[in-house]
Amino acid sequence: MKKKVRASSRRLLRNRLIAAALRARENAIAPYSKFKVGAALLTKAGEIICGANVESASYGLTCCAERVALFKALTEGEKHFIAMAVVSHGGATPCGACRQLLSEYAPEARVFVADSRAPRAIREFTVRDLLPAAFLEVP
Repeated sequence: MKKKVRASSRRLLRNRLIAAALRARENAIAPYSKFKVGAALLTKAGEIICGANVESASYGLTCCAERVALFKALTEGEKHFIAMAVVSHGGATPCGACRQLLSEYAPEARVFVADSRAPRAIREFTVRDLLPAAFLEVP
């Protein structure tokens, strides 16, 4: 039987993840767009793995903060994820590519999104909310 997470514990966890994403955002490399994003991914083991976006002059090579955090976690052997926080100017939600990868590797995760200028105003989504018809099978 799964333990229910108390609302106060969930709020504390959400705030901790947002704070970690806000700090990660400071390491973003965005010389072209100036649009800095930070992400913090919570593993089932309780570890927080962070990432920030990295831009390239060839825009297609740019990597989002969410993917940096997810790829870092996966390549460090992590496989089970509880939540992800994403912080940017304006509180942008993950892009389509990030939504697809979250659907594949963190389908049960909650996604918390906040504006870097007002990090206490947090929106919460499920991965399925963000991508209801994810491509999950290879024929």
